[in-house]
Amino acid sequence: MIDSLLLLIGDHLHVLMLVGLLVTLLMGYPVALTLAGTALLFAVIGMSLCVFEPHRLSNFPLRVVELMNNTQLYAIPLFVLMGVILERSRVAEDLILGLGRVLSRVRGGVGFAIILVGAMLAASTGIVGATVVSMTLIALPSMLAQGYSVRLSTGVIAASGTLGQIIPPSIVLILLADAISNANQQASFASGKLADAPVSVGDLFAGAIVPGMLLVGLYMAWVALNALFNPKACPAGDERSFDAVAEAASVPAIKDVVAGFGAWRMAFALGGPLLLVVAVLGSILGGLATPTEAASVGVAGALFLAGLRISFDPVEAGVAPDPLRRVWQGLILAGLIALVLACALAASGASRAGLAGVTIAACLVALLGLAASAFVLGRQHSLKPALRSTAEITAMVFLILIAAQLFSIVFRELGGDAYIACLLDQIPGGLTGAMIAVMLVMFVLGFFLDFIEITYVVVPIVAPALILMGADPVWLGVMMAVNLQTSFLTPPFGFALFYLRGAAPPSIKTADIWAGALPFVGLQIFALLLVAFFPSLATWLPSLAG
Repeated sequence: MIDSLLLLIGDHLHVLMLVGLLVTLLMGYPVALTLAGTALLFAVIGMSLCVFEPHRLSNFPLRVVELMNNTQLYAIPLFVLMGVILERSRVAEDLILGLGRVLSRVRGGVGFAIILVGAMLAASTGIVGATVVSMTLIALPSMLAQGYSVRLSTGVIAASGTLGQIIPPSIVLILLADAISNANQQASFASGKLADAPVSVGDLFAGAIVPGMLLVGLYMAWVALNALFNPKACPAGDERSFDAVAEAASVPAIKDVVAGFGAWRMAFALGGPLLLVVAVLGSILGGLATPTEAASVGVAGALFLAGLRISFDPVEAGVAPDPLRRVWQGLILAGLIALVLACALAASGASRAGLAGVTIAACLVALLGLAASAFVLGRQHSLKPALRSTAEITAMVFLILIAAQLFSIVFRELGGDAYIACLLDQIPGGLTGAMIAVMLVMFVLGFFLDFIEITYVVVPIVAPALILMGADPVWLGVMMAVNLQTSFLTPPFGFALFYLRGAAPPSIKTADIWAGALPFVGLQIFALLLVAFFPSLATWLPSLAG
């Protein structure tokens, strides 16, 4: 009897391992420690039941070395640093205040402004928490004072803040690209065929652009429908009421944005991030740079933008006027121009045609400008916190990546991959049925787990089987990215809802915040269905870039 029970446990140890992992994650234990601890525990159990060979763990150090040599992942700390620097330079405030005032006379105009700002910040910072908090502190009081409904106001802010997870450059897409690429290699090995070209970060960046813009359009359409059919919840305002609320919210007076120096600041706030995004994404999609190289340019551009923003308005930035301010401005501007020149020369190949000296000189001037920008940020006490925040986020991500390698080894050796492939193959409807099942599981897990946990628990398990069944890897990655975005808006643990709740006035009920997010969750599901029925939405742009 006991022998039969042990044999049964040994045959289904992979199922127990997966259930144990989900239970411990839902109990709130750290993701990395849960992945590694569950793997080691079930490896020991498997060895005691003679279903796991100890020497299989010797592959773990090799996996870690391979992970550290993965150049695609080098972009993670760089993109994080770029976003943190831009967030601390208060460019977000300029965008929200400027666009909000310009569109305040239009019915639903502040809602449109928030969505546009969310899209621009998504493409430049990608930091959900900072975006949601900034828009809550600045725009929410104005929307409520002008008569917008609480649910529409909070829903627009929360949903716009999550655009950073689907609009590139996005940490979600970088992690998914790594997971999908590994899954594609496993599927090719299992099928006995030569592996296709690896799925790169650039492929998923290109694939996510159209679905990301689709979501922006759906959000704006929802606000427009409210303006037409529910005008009481979506009124028009005026600049004076927007100014008064901005001043009452203890943020810089909006009149400074559009008067005198403010005209330059408006152009800078709108044009700076836009040019940075075009430079970063354009170089990747155009094949001029790898994601890591483009991220490096992005960090340099973010430093220049932050340095200019602070040096031209030191008092508002919280820095005492510096008698050498004009010197710093000149150095930063010269460095920015030199950086653009150096990149242009390198891209055109002119540096190899007798202009190497000019390129080197431009690089040296750019480094001097970067040093000046770093000094300006240091005086504002923003540089050190930005570096610390980047180090913390990067350490967390890579610790999870390393632990996921250990979990993958143990789960695969216990027969988990074969079990999942067989399970998906038995679902009626073939690939369509399997995709529906996987998307439903990921959506439900999004109520309780964050995107990193789902990416490194679910994706490595199901993606190889789905690719073997005929799913296009890029389409699959974009589908999962859109699905994962819903996890930021689904109660009770949606991160965007937490950030908004913490920054919103106590008078706003949590139930209203949740109710306001639900229509946008529905829009995300609708976008997911559109990408499912029309795969070219995700594969068309990568095919052109390729």
